[in-house]
Amino acid sequence: MSKAAVFYQPGGPEVLRIADVPEPTAGPGQVRVRVKAAGVQPFDVAVVAGQIHRQPDPSVPTIPGNEFAGVVDQVGAGVEGIAVGDEVLGYGTLNSYQELLAVPADQVTAKPAAMPWEVAGGFSAAAQTAHIALEEIGVGAGDTVLVHGAAGAVGTIAVQLCRLRGATVLGTAREAQHDYLRELGATPVSYGDGFVDRVRALVPDGVDAAIDGVGGPALDDTLELVKDRARILTLVDHGKAAALGIRVTPPARSAARLAELANLYADGQLRVHVLATYPLDQAADALRRYQAGTIRGKIVITVP
Repeated sequence: MSKAAVFYQPGGPEVLRIADVPEPTAGPGQVRVRVKAAGVQPFDVAVVAGQIHRQPDPSVPTIPGNEFAGVVDQVGAGVEGIAVGDEVLGYGTLNSYQELLAVPADQVTAKPAAMPWEVAGGFSAAAQTAHIALEEIGVGAGDTVLVHGAAGAVGTIAVQLCRLRGATVLGTAREAQHDYLRELGATPVSYGDGFVDRVRALVPDGVDAAIDGVGGPALDDTLELVKDRARILTLVDHGKAAALGIRVTPPARSAARLAELANLYADGQLRVHVLATYPLDQAADALRRYQAGTIRGKIVITVP
């Protein structure tokens, strides 16, 4: 059996419990990973709440978690280039909050030796989301980019990737996070009344593109600041995107993309801040901490 954080009926974090589930095995084209760490995502919170990927049979447990890192302990038929004992990080849709996880081999890549487990477990989703978002809005040298929620997991990576592409970054966050944003290379801007005027005072030539990780009034203000709506991408207000003519992140995760980003981390060009770690048997507390807000970087679940 494999220990996992599961739920049977959707709800708040309190519905998660630790249970023994059958050990998965690596089928053809798969590897089995002994999980060391798994990141906490807004996607996971939505799964637990029953908003997405709802299990139609309430007698069957659902295991949340869509990013992980660990050690390969089984290799399925037809898999090449991965061996038992390899340290990897990867992604999926569900099932990362457990000791053993079987996933397609093309959803993992090698973990850099210098990357701590807690960083590796919480790396894939934020890093790939930020990378895909910048591709979608075509960020390049000379651009001025507005990143809402810049101190969060996706925002942290987005700021750094923008800087690597030669862009100037304005990052929105609470004032307590402003020094952190400066360390990442962004000019911080506070939310609230007068936001549009504050941005225009900082960049009189205007904002070229934006990533919205906040939604609501922040997105409304962004529509005033960016002329080309095709260069605005929201991570949160998906329901408004089509009507507004703005973008959302497409499903474009890949092992190749993840490997490229992991190499940037290994080369010292990306940093990841882990706000807190929780052992697997405290997965509910990890989700509660996420829902409490004011997140700088990542919350990660560790697996013994």
